[in-house]
Amino acid sequence: MKILIKNIINACSKVIAFLLHKKFVKFISFLITSLNTQYIVKQLKSCGKNPNIMFPITTNELENISIGDNFSLCARARIETYSKHLDNKYTPEMIFGDNVNIGYDCHIGCVNKVIIGNNVLMASKIFITDHFHGDTSIDSLKLPPNDRKVTSKGSVIIEDNVWIGEGVAIMPNVTIGENSIIGANSVVTKDIPKNSVVAGNPARVIKNIDLEK
Repeated sequence: MKILIKNIINACSKVIAFLLHKKFVKFISFLITSLNTQYIVKQLKSCGKNPNIMFPITTNELENISIGDNFSLCARARIETYSKHLDNKYTPEMIFGDNVNIGYDCHIGCVNKVIIGNNVLMASKIFITDHFHGDTSIDSLKLPPNDRKVTSKGSVIIEDNVWIGEGVAIMPNVTIGENSIIGANSVVTKDIPKNSVVAGNPARVIKNIDLEK
């Protein structure tokens, strides 16, 4: 009996060691990502080549979203469009260009239009929205936030070759010009000229990049 128990323990130890092996864990992670990617892309409006979408993510109305080639989305993201809230209807459009890489825990919400250009790199915990719940009127503030009318002041456009740092928030009616860098924890409330480095809350230009040098 002791020998049998010992053999069972040894066998269990080998199974556990195999399951915890880095190569096996990496394979399972790859398999889950592949399956999740296929599940998501079938629901999109359009999809380019070589998408990579990690699990888990939260989505809503994927049929309003288009992605380009080599799109990469890390886990725990929220990518959401809304065509209706309460009795109000919207026509959302979310477009990602080629070679867009989005880090962990990012949230992008759209009821109007969000356009992200080519070669855009995002760190983690980034928030991008083209809308607000209600306004600052007394009638609006008396309502629970989720019962307030969702309104958009304008679209969000992020042009090509933009790098967005950790914890950035990008508000409605904002265009970020190409080749710009958005510093960590910045809150972008106004348009950013191209070739700029910005930081702060609210974000402001701290450096203009001369590409001719």
